Amino acid sequence: MREFLARHPRVAGLAAEVGKFGSVGAVAYVVQVAVTNLVWAVTDVSLLVGQMIGASCAIAVAFVGNRFWTFADRARTGYGRETFLFLVMNGVGMLIQVGCLGFAVYVLGLEGRLASNIAGNVVGVGLGTLFRFFSYRAWVFPTRPDEGEEHAPARSEDTVTDPVDRPEHSGNT
Repeated sequence: MREFLARHPRVAGLAAEVGKFGSVGAVAYVVQVAVTNLVWAVTDVSLLVGQMIGASCAIAVAFVGNRFWTFADRARTGYGRETFLFLVMNGVGMLIQVGCLGFAVYVLGLEGRLASNIAGNVVGVGLGTLFRFFSYRAWVFPTRPDEGEEHAPARSEDTVTDPVDRPEHSGNT
């Protein structure tokens, strides 16, 4: 296996990213399940609202872990941009998750605690996680331009706004 990864460094890099993403996701998942079930147990909110509250808490945990650890070596395209796209992509992921729960409850008629957990916290989280991983890699935390992947944002002289980043400001004025 080591020889294969040595011959294919992109696969090794992807494997490392998947491992980090999975670790962050595992922590976020524990937060998701704990908060969702706590909300369901102590409040009278609907199953879907409880699922959304748990997912929102998990999103906060996932942002910190993914921005500062999983994708730490990728291009920094601005905190505001990354946060906005992260929230949009997680909104889509949450819709996938809540959609799975809603399908189980309103179409299949499965309203028990176990069925709700399987639909929302297993199937929904699983499908949402696949979407999130690929959307984070492609849009939220793109590769650096020098890594040569086609979805990395181009950075030219006319897009540089910070004078410190410009070549003519090398510190020798």
